[in-house]
Amino acid sequence: MIESGTYEAVAIGVSAGGIAALEKILPRFAPDCGLVILVVQHMSPGGGHYLVEHFSSVCHLPVKEASDKEKSEAGTIYFAPADYHLLVEKQRTLALSMEAKVHYCRPSIDVLFETAAEAYSSALAGVILTGANRDGARGLARVKQLGGLSVVQSPETAEVDIMPRAAMDMAQVDCLLPLDRLGDFLAALNRRGKV
Repeated sequence: MIESGTYEAVAIGVSAGGIAALEKILPRFAPDCGLVILVVQHMSPGGGHYLVEHFSSVCHLPVKEASDKEKSEAGTIYFAPADYHLLVEKQRTLALSMEAKVHYCRPSIDVLFETAAEAYSSALAGVILTGANRDGARGLARVKQLGGLSVVQSPETAEVDIMPRAAMDMAQVDCLLPLDRLGDFLAALNRRGKV
């Protein structure tokens, strides 16, 4: 059964092949989108500014690098900065951390998903896209455990299918969708509600 008005945030985790995948998804969010969109793209410690610049030029929503102690705002796309974990605090304030890497990654998808699940519970959709390690699988399981929606890119449409398959192995997946359908599906969540 579909109920309306239940989703407030979408957390997206992506690694190898991520820019191309995000190009298919992030521009699909309309200017009147009422969702907070949080993105972890695995990157080298020196990278990161390119993502904000690039996606600002192709998206309808404001795109920014998350700042420590920043209040998250609906209708904004936040990227985790290079070499910092992105966390969501209980009051839905964003936080940055330089704690140890998770699955050799900082930022870590697991860290974002686990903290966002605690803050948003059933109002969160967690999304795992293409990638070459297991980061995000445990976090997606936590999203599902706390009542959120678990979404995974169909492995056959991923540039690298390790991350989607790991998520499918560890989490109960609500929606398994090909990349070309994910953007419209996610963009409609704030209007569509629970699946």
